[in-house]
Amino acid sequence: PERFKDYGPNGLQVEGRANVQRIVSGVTASLALIEAAVAADADALFVHHGLFWRGHDGRVTGWLRQRLGLLMQHHINLFAYHLPLDAHAELGNNAQLGLRLGFTPQGRFGDQQLGWWGDAPALADASVQSLASHIEAQLKRPVTLVPGKPGAVRRVAWCSGGAQGYFEEAIAAGVDVFEGEPAVHPDLLKVPNVVLTPHIASATTQTRLAMAQLAADNLVSYFSKGHALTPLNQVTQAV
Repeated sequence: PERFKDYGPNGLQVEGRANVQRIVSGVTASLALIEAAVAADADALFVHHGLFWRGHDGRVTGWLRQRLGLLMQHHINLFAYHLPLDAHAELGNNAQLGLRLGFTPQGRFGDQQLGWWGDAPALADASVQSLASHIEAQLKRPVTLVPGKPGAVRRVAWCSGGAQGYFEEAIAAGVDVFEGEPAVHPDLLKVPNVVLTPHIASATTQTRLAMAQLAADNLVSYFSKGHALTPLNQVTQAV
């Protein structure tokens, strides 16, 4: 984990009891997941998205106090692994996504080797529409498809997180499609043979709760400090 330039600390984030026998895991250290860990009498909670992120001002108030309080009250250890879990060669999100979609990895790219590329033998010479339908069937979620040049898909690239800066590397790898998040890189729109999918599982309960929490944090920041944490547009006064 120490080799990754990540957005928060990886490993043990909250120390609990020393003896660990029962473990609960989930995507995000949400209040609901922590409450489930308490109900399960867990000794440790393992998540992809922990509690501490770059940009936090260090104050333990509101939602953070509530979640930390529950963990500490019940002596539950919290372990978080963000980019290391995306990158793990066997158990990582990219490895498991490729396995689920029937992709055969041939290489990796990006400054932290987070991007994967390979072949899709089950969809040899398939169209991008066939690939999009295959992804929807396997993940049971809609796919956003940006049509490009017609033709067969022979090489694909995928990345489960932080991939918005890797489009040039994916193009250099000669891939026909690329899926990543969270933003559309302008160079992507210039490439004729591209498929776009949204952030996988972005409609999960945990993600929606995180979105609601971010919206609330923006309101608190605006009314207490005069500015939002993640402003969308600069407000100007009409003259």
